[in-house]
Amino acid sequence: MRKTGHMTADQDPVQRAADDDMDLYDVVTWEPRSRLDYAATWLYNALGTGLRPGVLVVAALIIVAQFATATGLVFFDRPVVGAYVLLSVAPALAVAGYIWLADATGQEPIELLVATFVFGFLFAGFAAAINAMSSVVLFGSSDPMTGSTAVATSALFYFLVVGPVEEIVKWLAVRLYVFRSDEFDTVVDGAVYGAMAGLGFATVENAIYILREVMSVMQTAGGQQATEVAFQVAALRTLAGPGHVIYSAFAGYYLGLAKFNPDDAGPIVVKGLVTATLIHATYNTAVTNLKPVAEFVGVAQGVAFLVFVIAYDGVFLAVLGKKLRAYRAAYNHTGASAVAAHAATWDGDTLKPAVRRIADDGVGVDPEDYSAASSAPPAESTEES
Repeated sequence: MRKTGHMTADQDPVQRAADDDMDLYDVVTWEPRSRLDYAATWLYNALGTGLRPGVLVVAALIIVAQFATATGLVFFDRPVVGAYVLLSVAPALAVAGYIWLADATGQEPIELLVATFVFGFLFAGFAAAINAMSSVVLFGSSDPMTGSTAVATSALFYFLVVGPVEEIVKWLAVRLYVFRSDEFDTVVDGAVYGAMAGLGFATVENAIYILREVMSVMQTAGGQQATEVAFQVAALRTLAGPGHVIYSAFAGYYLGLAKFNPDDAGPIVVKGLVTATLIHATYNTAVTNLKPVAEFVGVAQGVAFLVFVIAYDGVFLAVLGKKLRAYRAAYNHTGASAVAAHAATWDGDTLKPAVRRIADDGVGVDPEDYSAASSAPPAESTEES
């Protein structure tokens, strides 16, 4: 028999038709009754409670192992190297600060910003491990690749491995914690927290790159040369850091958009991750193959790198800034800013209908008109029941 008509997914047809006193346990309804039911409930709660701490523990162990392998005790022997690491993330911090200040709805709690930074810092270990294993598969042959083969292979590596993996782990740094918070209450919050996850990721990536080079030089040359190398690599990584913040801010923005559009959340999240991945992988591919372009143009590779990074990141930061300004304009134009201004003095349940009314009415809302209307008590309903 074919189904006819339209049925909602809230209840099974038997549930809708059955009497309240009919016992349909394990047929179309369920609640814990048997020992197996209670065991399943306990296991589900245990997994839900322990999953995120477990992931954090594993991530922390990976990061510790990477630092131990790459750096030894170099921080203690040469604290100036640690200063170079901190300086290398200063531009990325500035970009994250710009995105934070561009949030029209107010500044996010510092503790959540720090927590997201920590998640991004720790989750970088997952990306590094996956990238390393994938690199062995693609580039582990004894015969080095040259020419177009090398270009194509590196592009595949960036577009299919590095870009997706790194953007997904930064996205998870937001999704697994702060996304669940009541403070994540606007679309643009996604961009802010995405930027902080990118900042944490860039910090640990810069540190590992710098310290690996320092350790390599210290094994073959003197300590002074190692310090010089640390400065050179830090200068290079200074330009790489802002990109991570920008890419993950895009993915975070669309995560925020998905939170408030649950019917289309999946495609919206995918759009954000694909956007961040394409920007990221294109950057990596271009930088890897920048040398022949610089030689063709007749400029030093360092100059070409500097010009390219500033231009590339500048373009996408401008695109992101345009999205944030569009949100700010809508926030002010719809009167949502007036709603937020009264949030401290009115109960949330009173405000929600006003928010919906203002958003539904769209344009032409005068915040002063809303202020006057909201200062009066709600009128009693005169409708007959």
